Amino acid sequence: MSETLQTNDVAASDADLLGQTATAVRAAGSALRERFGEVVRYQTREELMRALAANDDTALDILRPRLTHLRPDAGWVEDELDGGALPPGEWWVVDPAEGNVNHLHALPEWAVTATLVRENQPVLTAVHLPLTGETYTALTGAGAYLDGRPLRVSRTADLGLSMVATSQARPDEDDDVVRRVGSSITAMLFDALVVRTAVPATLHLLNVAAGRIDAFWQFAGARADLLPGALLVTEAGGQISDAEGRPWTPQSESFLAAAPGVHAEAVATLSR
Repeated sequence: MSETLQTNDVAASDADLLGQTATAVRAAGSALRERFGEVVRYQTREELMRALAANDDTALDILRPRLTHLRPDAGWVEDELDGGALPPGEWWVVDPAEGNVNHLHALPEWAVTATLVRENQPVLTAVHLPLTGETYTALTGAGAYLDGRPLRVSRTADLGLSMVATSQARPDEDDDVVRRVGSSITAMLFDALVVRTAVPATLHLLNVAAGRIDAFWQFAGARADLLPGALLVTEAGGQISDAEGRPWTPQSESFLAAAPGVHAEAVATLSR
């Protein structure tokens, strides 16, 4: 078999796999939607962690067997706070309840995500928003889509006309990171039109890929909240890097995704 035919076979296989992955995240999202509505009350950190784990387990009971069946030899990552490079091979990077704390507070900004990573590069991703019924997908080299409709980043070329966003990588963040986040928000308040701050990161990145938001940045980071959006933004024509403009990897200490027309300005602002 020629190299071209082998490449085409892999692409076709990944495209089929993406469709099945999207089906899996929709099923998990339906289960979480049934648990959504009332604010979940908690008085201690332990009660909060139990409530978060209950949501995670509800989705994982659906995701894990389905995705493992699709790729039995792939590794499995479900801790949304993990960062850094993965060992060689294929890995499922899953966030069973992205924006879980929003779900507990009866806020609508949450999703289910599943990303296949091959040799530390995201190959395909599916992100489902259960409350809207929307599913965002991306496949390396094949584009980014919202329910089958192509996504493109914005054509904005002026940071002063841009809506930008940032997120919190994790609770109990390092003091230096917290200060850097605060300084970056202040800088963007001077340079951008509107600054949004909220969790989770993935939903901001969906909006960058769809051209609704012009840039998103975050300090520190975790694989599960950045890899899906990184692939979606890249496949929608956007540019990703770290906050200094260097190539981004899961080991990077910062992350920036932007429309090409404002990427350089965003780097300049965040580097001040």
